[in-house]
Amino acid sequence: MTTPASPAPSPSPASAAGPAPGPAPSRAEFCVIACAEAWRGDGEVLASPMGLIPSLGARLARRTFSPDLLLTDGEALLVGPDGEVEGWLPYRRHLTMVTGGRRHVMMGASQLDRYGNQNISCIGDWERPTRQLLGVRGAPVNTVNNPVSYWVPRHSPRVFVERVDMVSGVGYDRAAAAGVTRFHRIPRVVSDLGVFDFETPDRSMRLASLHPGVTVGEVRAATGFALAVPEEVPYTRRPTGEELRLIRDVLDPQGRREREVRG
Repeated sequence: MTTPASPAPSPSPASAAGPAPGPAPSRAEFCVIACAEAWRGDGEVLASPMGLIPSLGARLARRTFSPDLLLTDGEALLVGPDGEVEGWLPYRRHLTMVTGGRRHVMMGASQLDRYGNQNISCIGDWERPTRQLLGVRGAPVNTVNNPVSYWVPRHSPRVFVERVDMVSGVGYDRAAAAGVTRFHRIPRVVSDLGVFDFETPDRSMRLASLHPGVTVGEVRAATGFALAVPEEVPYTRRPTGEELRLIRDVLDPQGRREREVRG
């Protein structure tokens, strides 16, 4: 079995902070860090996080290592880390950013396959589904026009499947077959067990890091397809003391993150 090795953390303005005071980082806090890292190096793009943990990650990234990141109130305003209004984002400008690859979305997924095809529409056969979900929503446009990452709070074989029941978000195999790869990119998938990317020759999903306390065997058992696993699997980057202070005291003092992630 592969033994995780501690990675060298990417440099950030907060990297000089000392050990975090108080309790050790929780699984939820590692997930916040993993989501924040999705936007590292993106520059001035619009972050569109969907869900609590991704939202905390985007706001943390903006406050630390991605100061040029653009945040929105979800409607028509650009806002700062504290919610103060910084500008107006009319719908036509929003669409321009989407179609030009200037937005990075982090969505959820009811199902994901090895190539990053996502399903949020239905479970079972399309003609007679056993469960109706959200519908495709904006997933097709998102995935072929700007980077899209995913957040899965409950990693299981029911989510990480060999073949999705319906394609809502487009994966690497289908994007290549359709010739729509110009802006298509899936930087990372974050779950409550680890971080995953598609840095393989065939663009299939790879285990990029494990959250502390998780083993490679646990991840494999919770994944419904053969996952690419390198010989050395690092642990997810540990939050700095300053990052933990921001998460605990500023971004989520009510501790809502702990209700979203088990462990």
